[in-house]
Amino acid sequence: MSTVKIMPCLDMKDGRVVKGVHFVDLKDAGDPVESAALYQEEGADELAMLDIAATLENRKTRLKWVENVSSVIEIPLTVGGGISNLEDIKLTLDAGADNVSMNSAVVKNPDLIQEASDEYGKERITVAIDGCRNKDMPSGFEVVVAGGTKTTGIDAAEWAAKCQELGAGVILPTSMDGDGTQDGYDLEFTRTISSAVDLPVIASGGAGKLSDFKEAVTEGGASILLAASVFHYRLLSVKEVKEYLQENGINVSL
Repeated sequence: MSTVKIMPCLDMKDGRVVKGVHFVDLKDAGDPVESAALYQEEGADELAMLDIAATLENRKTRLKWVENVSSVIEIPLTVGGGISNLEDIKLTLDAGADNVSMNSAVVKNPDLIQEASDEYGKERITVAIDGCRNKDMPSGFEVVVAGGTKTTGIDAAEWAAKCQELGAGVILPTSMDGDGTQDGYDLEFTRTISSAVDLPVIASGGAGKLSDFKEAVTEGGASILLAASVFHYRLLSVKEVKEYLQENGINVSL
């Protein structure tokens, strides 16, 4: 079994880490630089930073936030939010990101995945897929964009397979139904995506207790486990999660 990675996530708005439920009701969750340094110290393998309002506010990712966070960590940093062309990718990588995550922009222009992969290497290109349940879709899940405010009519599993074909290196599915609930990852959604691709899949949305992390691997097929609320509010530490996974036969780096 490959090594499973733990990825705390900094959802950013107005220069602060925030966290909501189902993508709304945002509350302040701390300073991004302090949080990033803490998570690295605790043993995080990677870090995500998502500018959650960039697309909705029709602006680019705040590069200063990227610079500030990347300056205090050595672990890989994936940045998303408002990245919509090759120039945005270059600026974000130059600001200190190791990888970029794109969602709304590539739904609108799928060719951007291929262009970005050709230019920067597929390992630096993550496609985020936000999904919600829709029984009319073949997989039962529909892709949503713009912070979950717009439906697309696109089947989530079919879209994931197409993203792999176009050159994505990692898929980041987030269940709008599970986001911020701490009720556990949406295992059905995670499995739907991981079954559709041969790429690393990041489980995201809803982690609340230790067993949730194990189930994301054993039942969801994820190889990277993203969480926000449980770490921000100190319900669990990265170290606790890793020790629990190791005790349960899942390969992690301690």
